[in-house]
Amino acid sequence: MKRKFWNWVENEGALENRTLFLNGEISDETWFGDEVTPKLFKNELNKGNGPIQVWINSPGGDVFAAAQIYNMLMDYPQEVTILIDGLAASAASVIAMAGTTVKMSPVAMMMIHNPATIAFGDSSEMKKAIKMLEEVKESILNAYELKTGLPRKQLSNFMDAESWFNAKKAVELGFADEILFSEQTLDESSPMVFSKKTVTNSFLNKFITKPTETGTPIDQLEKRLELLIH
Repeated sequence: MKRKFWNWVENEGALENRTLFLNGEISDETWFGDEVTPKLFKNELNKGNGPIQVWINSPGGDVFAAAQIYNMLMDYPQEVTILIDGLAASAASVIAMAGTTVKMSPVAMMMIHNPATIAFGDSSEMKKAIKMLEEVKESILNAYELKTGLPRKQLSNFMDAESWFNAKKAVELGFADEILFSEQTLDESSPMVFSKKTVTNSFLNKFITKPTETGTPIDQLEKRLELLIH
């Protein structure tokens, strides 16, 4: 294996509160060393315990491999937070449905579509392939329905159309729960947030001498305006 684009990051040196970066195609087995495979995933998943965060940026891949990873995450006894920072397409969107909470970057995308395969042979073999794809679609619909609560017919239509969802649309439809960074709130004590009064005082300090007995720069400005008016 020459490399892999996914790895566990152990926070604070512990095997708890771990973060997984799942980048690259999903495959049943590794060919080039950069695929996400169920065997590698399981081995690393079982090395620790506690809540996990899974960052996803994947175009998808093998639906059966994705199904295995989905099952592992669904069976994991602790909270699983899915964070989509780029793309969760095709089979990767199935894995995303395993999150206790699914969060998407405001610039991320999710794509769902019908499963596809390559088949050869006579008409009988083609019919078997069609039947297999229909059943695979039903299994994918199970995951989408469980997460979103949407009617299967509506979900099926989305898959037929190869539907792309931005973060807002994904939350609206139930494929995701939150948009990343949208609920960051800071109070006025934070060094990154300033009230209008704080900014005004800071600005006026450059121009108004402030003896302690005369109050704030705003107080001084008001007094000077009163003198001008009168």
